[in-house]
Amino acid sequence: MKSIVIEAPPTILEVEELTVLRSGKTVLNNIDLRINKGEFVGIVGPNGSGKSTLLLAILGILKSHKGSIRIYNSPPMSRKLDGRIGWVSQAASNLPKNVKVTVRELVRLGTLNSKNMFWRDRNREELVDKAIEMVDLKAVENVNVGRLSGGQRQRAVIARALASNAEFILFDEPLVGIDRDARNSILKLLDNLCHNEGKTILMVSHDLTAMRQTAHRLIFLEESIQFD
Repeated sequence: MKSIVIEAPPTILEVEELTVLRSGKTVLNNIDLRINKGEFVGIVGPNGSGKSTLLLAILGILKSHKGSIRIYNSPPMSRKLDGRIGWVSQAASNLPKNVKVTVRELVRLGTLNSKNMFWRDRNREELVDKAIEMVDLKAVENVNVGRLSGGQRQRAVIARALASNAEFILFDEPLVGIDRDARNSILKLLDNLCHNEGKTILMVSHDLTAMRQTAHRLIFLEESIQFD
């Protein structure tokens, strides 16, 4: 009788002995972290614990004092990562009320890169259509973003990241300022993206209860990883 071999999912992110200083102060100390394809990983911890710093280091925006970061076996900012990483910052959905940009136009921005900026591409429009449908905003795709609810705006910026066709998406506090129903809807959406679309998600949140209910894995960070 043949034995069944179940292969482990590929590693998306590998962080080893990472230490990051900001203004001469140690913010992250000796971080070891591995995230595999399809995981929804939540990072929680008190204010100033280094959560956002970790995301910025993974993105390559902040440089490490020591240690290494590999994403798809490449360093941050590598050209090999173009289009594979999505980033939704805490301020992404805080657009001014007077901004005249529709949901569809905002989502289309996610498809732009240095190679296709100056012409239309049918494939880009298909990506926009799919992203809008995935976040259930088809009914408001031609509405100005400033007229949407907080939860709808958050879905719109998530769709912008999805339209880039990113495989690994990082979120910094996407649940701030939205009501409980919108929060639960967004968390369900993110969970479905992992299970049904093969996305990998790393999300910072101060909402421990929400993260415990939804994330596949929870990391408590306070300068170093206290619990995983």
